[in-house]
Amino acid sequence: MHSNLLAVFFALLSALTIAWGTVVRHRIAESATADGSLAGDPLWAAVRRPLWWAGTSTALLGYGLQILALGFGTLLIVQPILVLSLMFTLPLSAHYDGRRMNRSEIFWAGLLTVAVAVLVLLGRPSAGIVHPPLKSWLISLAIGAVILGALARLAKYLIRNERALILGIVTGGIFGYVAVLSKAFTDNTVHEGWLGLLSGWETYALIAGAILGTITQQYSFNAGALKNSLPAMTITEPIVAFALGYAVLGEKFQVNSFAGWATMALALLAMVVATVVLSRRGVH
Repeated sequence: MHSNLLAVFFALLSALTIAWGTVVRHRIAESATADGSLAGDPLWAAVRRPLWWAGTSTALLGYGLQILALGFGTLLIVQPILVLSLMFTLPLSAHYDGRRMNRSEIFWAGLLTVAVAVLVLLGRPSAGIVHPPLKSWLISLAIGAVILGALARLAKYLIRNERALILGIVTGGIFGYVAVLSKAFTDNTVHEGWLGLLSGWETYALIAGAILGTITQQYSFNAGALKNSLPAMTITEPIVAFALGYAVLGEKFQVNSFAGWATMALALLAMVVATVVLSRRGVH
């Protein structure tokens, strides 16, 4: 069943739950740093706290809602809406920090909302290929493994805030691939039922990618302030997903004029700038 309205609805629910899980896990990372419990492995320090499991479970629920949204709409509709998770992260973070969002944050939040609306409404993404060629998958996965692996290795030699930034980019890249695999997983389930779910390699690649992304995300949270890692992962994910949606799934924006593409480009630029500004100003 194809329904853009339901896709938008479940994508918004996904953005909300992912935002809460993000704030909880980062606050655990901050408290662990403050009380000195990061003397050992930062991931192990985090997972020993029950609240981390609550935040992670909420984030996983968000990924489940994302998959549900992809069952009703295209990746190019769902992915921009997930960027609005930042819209929910900001007030949640402000609440925990005991402060209010200022006028500047509200302005950039409004700009982000408008930019996402333009991408979805003007772009009117069309559905892609249900079963993309394996060759396309292998090439895209190989490219991602080389680039993201090199960045993760580079992060080991950087100082705290720079490490958080690079690991944020790696996290966003991994979840960009997870988003595309989620769409493939959903299509397999819808068209082939439980047999397609259990026999498709995309199911197991999705599980592995989600685990790897969650682990990398926790390391990025522990590496530095959320304002260093969150903008990178929030922007990298949709850009990678957009590229893979076009290259692998064959989804396309239905824009045919120069003015239309110019408007889409401005909306994408506005989304990137607003996300970076909001992340750095509103999250500490």
